Amino acid sequence: MAGNRDTGDDPGTIVLIHGLWLTPRSWEHWVDRYRAAGFEVLAPAWPGLDVEVEALREDSSPLERLDIPQIVDHYHGIIEPMRRPPIIMGHGIGGTFTQILLDHGLGAAGVAIDSASVFGVLRQPMAMLKSVAAVLRNPVNTQRAVSMTAQEFHQTVANALPEQESMAAYQRYYVPAAGRIVFEADLANFDPRRHTKVNFGRSDRAPLLFIVGDEDRVSPPQLNFDNANHYRKSTAVTDVKEYPGRCHFTLGQQGWEDVADYALNWSLEEARAQHALKNA
Repeated sequence: MAGNRDTGDDPGTIVLIHGLWLTPRSWEHWVDRYRAAGFEVLAPAWPGLDVEVEALREDSSPLERLDIPQIVDHYHGIIEPMRRPPIIMGHGIGGTFTQILLDHGLGAAGVAIDSASVFGVLRQPMAMLKSVAAVLRNPVNTQRAVSMTAQEFHQTVANALPEQESMAAYQRYYVPAAGRIVFEADLANFDPRRHTKVNFGRSDRAPLLFIVGDEDRVSPPQLNFDNANHYRKSTAVTDVKEYPGRCHFTLGQQGWEDVADYALNWSLEEARAQHALKNA
């Protein structure tokens, strides 16, 4: 079991941020595992999406109004008042939000899982562009929620899963994507508003871990390695952990327990080390 709960100034809370095509339900196994390890676990939905998957499929209009600043402000408002900085983990574009929140000075440690990139990461792998091509090919999609078929989900998000398991994941977790978020994230380097800009040289931010699946087609390894390398001028801890055979749906892919445990144990170790340095 992950965690080995400590006392004192250990982070007592874990905040989980979901990504595109998904909702907080995608974290359900991680929530149970982390709570069993003694942590308070929060998995808030993006603003306006605090309904069940099935309801969002029936009425996806709440997705049409979302943009990145709204979502970041939403999580900032949840995390900033906490008595002790939490561990922040984000999946996909949630990994981008994790990086932004750490840049805001929040969190005891951050984990970006299969992360989308931030402003300034210029490498845009073809596999990633293909995964969002259906959204980006039509500018009108900035005002829409864009659907994905079960076959497309299997080809992009769940490509390392057997087809039957991919279908089960699609039926359990999939929702349409907020088109505006895709444009803001994947075309960030052409957006003068720079909604995903972070200070790569900031050395007083919390430790940051990138978790990478080598079969991820939505956030391919080279994208994550390039993103991590942008932090090399900072003295803050930035690590990368790559897993073979894992796709973008690593949260529910067989063997997810190993990923969840590594993310938590790394976060605790780094948070404790930072606390010891501050109190030395």
